[in-house]
Amino acid sequence: MNSAILLTVILCYFGLLLGIAFYTSRHSNNESFFIGNRNSKWWLVAFGMIGTSLSGMTFISVPGTVGKAGFDYFQVVIGYWLGYFVVAFVLLPLYYKMGLTSIYTYLDKRLGPTAYKTGALFFILSRTLGATLRLYLVIKVLQLFVLTSFGIPFEFTAIIILGLILLYTFRGGVKTIVWTDTLQTTFMLLALLICVGYIMNVLHLNISSTWTAMQDKGYTKLLTTDPMKPNFFLKQILGGAFITIAMTGLDQEMMQKNISVSNLKDSKKNMITFCFIMVAANFVFLLLGGLLYLYAGAKGITATGDNLFPTIAMSSALPFYITLCFLIGLISAVFPSADGALTALTSSFCIDILRMKEKTGYTEKQRSRTRLIVHNVFAVVFLICIFLFRQFDNGSLIDILLKIASYTYGPLLALFAFGIFTKRRIKNELVPLICVIAPVVCYVLKQHDAEWLGGYHIGTELLIINAGIAFILMLACSKTGNAVTHPEPATQKVMQPL
Repeated sequence: MNSAILLTVILCYFGLLLGIAFYTSRHSNNESFFIGNRNSKWWLVAFGMIGTSLSGMTFISVPGTVGKAGFDYFQVVIGYWLGYFVVAFVLLPLYYKMGLTSIYTYLDKRLGPTAYKTGALFFILSRTLGATLRLYLVIKVLQLFVLTSFGIPFEFTAIIILGLILLYTFRGGVKTIVWTDTLQTTFMLLALLICVGYIMNVLHLNISSTWTAMQDKGYTKLLTTDPMKPNFFLKQILGGAFITIAMTGLDQEMMQKNISVSNLKDSKKNMITFCFIMVAANFVFLLLGGLLYLYAGAKGITATGDNLFPTIAMSSALPFYITLCFLIGLISAVFPSADGALTALTSSFCIDILRMKEKTGYTEKQRSRTRLIVHNVFAVVFLICIFLFRQFDNGSLIDILLKIASYTYGPLLALFAFGIFTKRRIKNELVPLICVIAPVVCYVLKQHDAEWLGGYHIGTELLIINAGIAFILMLACSKTGNAVTHPEPATQKVMQPL
């Protein structure tokens, strides 16, 4: 394997991204950075969001789970599919009606400024941890299989990659990311299909015989019917649905791209199209996982979990073009989630925490300077988190990702649910305390679930329990009264440019 060629390909790939960024960021302003001037094409957003949602975590970790859990993860994917319909028909209409730039502005209008900032801070915490965990996984693989041979240390690799991401996002923001994500999704899906086709050909399998071979090994097991287990199918499906509602519908990174589409009708089309492609793509990743384990068994390879796909793909026994496809697919999977997260976190901090939009004395130049400072600070935070995750790597990072989401997105889900489904007014000063208490209670409960609940193990429904506890506490600390009404539709009230 020629590491020099692989490194050259990585650099050329970044060069292509920088070229697209330069072209798309011409004449950009703050409105372009935050919401792409609200003129993104729905089909472009739908396709590009695939890369954001799948990420390097899906590319590496999901295939690696098949050897131990079969198609168990697809139960969660079914839940994802249901959740996208809630996002399309409940949340998107609300965001468009209010003409939001940051979706957390809804909390300000409905519950007050403390709830607003609390929701935004929980998003910032959630997305920072999730994005850096995904980014760490890819940096680890690149370091292990490509860059170590050049004597390049892990820390230097992380700094360079984050620096390159900064270069192609700092000006164009969403306007640029809509296009770069589309390019990267294309490369990722092509790499996935090529790898599936190659392994099937080497093992002399077709679709039917592949499924039979996987069944014989127990890799196709899908539904878990024991309600006491954490992967019981109803838990997984419900948990997956609420994970989607929280991690997509209540996530500024994902919604920032959706509300950059010019109208609600097209944004709904984007979401529905996206959800069907997502289900198909996840199924193919699981299929790839089964094939990788069959291939490993045939060739005497002992790697499992997160190490399975990289070990096989970077093997010198494989044709170089497969190694190249894996590498391009991997970096194409991670950067849509990293660049989008960096942009969304910058947007949320500037709009929700600094309230930059409301500072009428700010000139466009001052706003741009503030935005760039925040953008760079978040890049440094990303770097710190990557170094920390290196200390806690247990070999299956997708489990860590779902646990993080369950703890950090629960309060956010409760805040929006309380605002949408009740007319009550909450004591604003108690919101931060409630949003901290709920995850802490859930953590303690999770540590003792089997002991306290008669052998019952909490799985992905932890997010629902977390949100439920926070919601009940909000009800207990609220009173009847006139809820803050939504402002008139954006078609009647023109939002001021940023």
